[in-house]
Amino acid sequence: MTQTDRDDPWLFRTYAGHSTARASNDLYRTNLERGQTGLSVAFDLPTQTGYDSDHVLARGEVGKVGVPVAHLGDMRMLFDNIPLEKMNTSMTINATAPWLLALYIAVAEEQGADVSQLQGTTQNDIIKEYLSRGTYVCPPEPSLHMITDVAAYTRQHLPKWNPMNVCSYHLQEAGATPEQELAFALATATAVLDDLKGKVDEVDFPEMVGRISFFVNAGIRFVTEMCKMRAFSELWDEICRERYGVEDPRYRRFRYGVQVNSLGLTEQQPENNVYRILLEMLSVTLSKNARARAVQLPAWNEALGLPRPWDQQWSLRMQQIVAYETDLLEYGDLFDGSPVVAAKVEALKDDARAELATIDAMGGAVSAIGYMKSRLVDANAERIAKIESGETAVVGVNRYAAGEPSPLTSGPDAVMVADPDAEADQIARLEAWRADRDDAAVSAALEDLRRAAAEGANIMPASIAAAKAGATTGEWGDMVRQAFGEYRGPTGISSTPSNRTEAFDDVREEVDAMTGRIGRKPRFLVGKPGLDGHSNGAEQIATRARDCGFEIHYDGIRLTPQAIVDSAREIEPDVIGLSILSGSHLPLVRETMRRLDAAGLRDIPVIVGGIIPHADSVELQRLGVAKVYSPKDFELNRIMFDLVGLIDTMQVAAQ
Repeated sequence: MTQTDRDDPWLFRTYAGHSTARASNDLYRTNLERGQTGLSVAFDLPTQTGYDSDHVLARGEVGKVGVPVAHLGDMRMLFDNIPLEKMNTSMTINATAPWLLALYIAVAEEQGADVSQLQGTTQNDIIKEYLSRGTYVCPPEPSLHMITDVAAYTRQHLPKWNPMNVCSYHLQEAGATPEQELAFALATATAVLDDLKGKVDEVDFPEMVGRISFFVNAGIRFVTEMCKMRAFSELWDEICRERYGVEDPRYRRFRYGVQVNSLGLTEQQPENNVYRILLEMLSVTLSKNARARAVQLPAWNEALGLPRPWDQQWSLRMQQIVAYETDLLEYGDLFDGSPVVAAKVEALKDDARAELATIDAMGGAVSAIGYMKSRLVDANAERIAKIESGETAVVGVNRYAAGEPSPLTSGPDAVMVADPDAEADQIARLEAWRADRDDAAVSAALEDLRRAAAEGANIMPASIAAAKAGATTGEWGDMVRQAFGEYRGPTGISSTPSNRTEAFDDVREEVDAMTGRIGRKPRFLVGKPGLDGHSNGAEQIATRARDCGFEIHYDGIRLTPQAIVDSAREIEPDVIGLSILSGSHLPLVRETMRRLDAAGLRDIPVIVGGIIPHADSVELQRLGVAKVYSPKDFELNRIMFDLVGLIDTMQVAAQ
């Protein structure tokens, strides 16, 4: 293959969005100037869950994990001077995907774009939100219908748009094995296609199958991960051909983008993460027949806090070096004919087929949400136990932990700090937007939207009309909540201890002794205040505490500080644990502690876990938090011993 015969590289992306639409726009234009070839938009949690920036649940969350987009003005500012007709934009948005796509279409029309030429993807995978990420709004059935509403609308009006991006990324982040990631993602895709069949003409259905794309994860076991991608490709071809009768091989092609694993990034010796990210990227680029169409890489320091523009540039350069300096793109598939690879791929496919058969027997992915959630919690518990025991080596964490301090993490600017004034700025602009719009037009558009949702009409036309009228994200969310109701997903945690207790004997003895002293099991209330849906840490702490003999109270995600205090008043726990991974720990913990104090419950010890910089840890302890844990605290048994010690101290103080 000559230099001119080189394959084109994948799309280079960085996943970005923060603070405000203006700040994110500046970042996007800078990254595009540096060689990024597509946009991947991260939205903040209020936007993802259908709340306005001034809603009570949005406090402390505005602009933290992505950009706030509350109305057409925000979307207009986000893409200012970025011609959407020429851009390939991936939007990581699920429950509110119809709304954000409506805003995107409205801005494109304002720019004078030919909407039929728009290219990009709305993730629009709500099932994985019930399993792993938590940014759902409505129950599964109507949520599935909104997914296929988007797909049917794009079939007619945005033929180049990928309406649904089956996202297994967060499944692996929640602990999924490769086999589970394969099966749960493919089960989600079939649930969507089964529902979509009734919304498009039979002759158009194969082409719609071809518009379904995937967004996957790649972990450090890069040979297994490469084989997983080949298995994905072969299983998808098999499903499209046998289940849906798609004859054209173009429409059976497994098209996927990837963000490599963030779960394995370590706070300890974080410079090692550079090598992890590179190896994980190779697993999705080395095999030509299963190569990603788009790659976005995390930054090396994301276990410490928000990456700076320089950190994102470093990850972008990693992609560019592999694509342009190596000879990777000059060759065909390197693994065709390998008996080792073929055997591993077949083993993965067999295990995934067995899991798919189990899900199908339950009635499909929607009916099997509780089953899949419990499987993920158990798999993650096993993963963590292997790291604790040393069976799984993590360099710098449980092996070769001694080392030189990193100069890359020193100084006050080692990670980017979210703009503390961004929330107030966003709310002020939201209030100005509401004051300047035509309220009568907005009310009429919202009523049309509510009616369309309630009557089962395609929700996209009414959403676009509401966007143009000036409705807000929270108002759109209120309409679909009124039409479809709200929903609390399963936690995946049963009340029955697991059989995996052989490594917990010492802790169980301490908990049993405490049970004897106080005449009952010690009570542990686990709460997730705010909108953060990353529940993996809370689930694993609750699961381990249950297995060690605690009485666990965990109601899942998305609680107000007052709701946690109300539970504490009712349950009378011996210790409270708060889990917050969105970076909003200071305002949410401050508010929770204030309300505990007002309720006369300040004597209950409070522990907090999250991605918490040292300076914030000091501030949390000043607020009265007894213990603060970050990703470096991977030994859960030590945390259990801490709980026993805190309860003992409280009991002594009460005597």
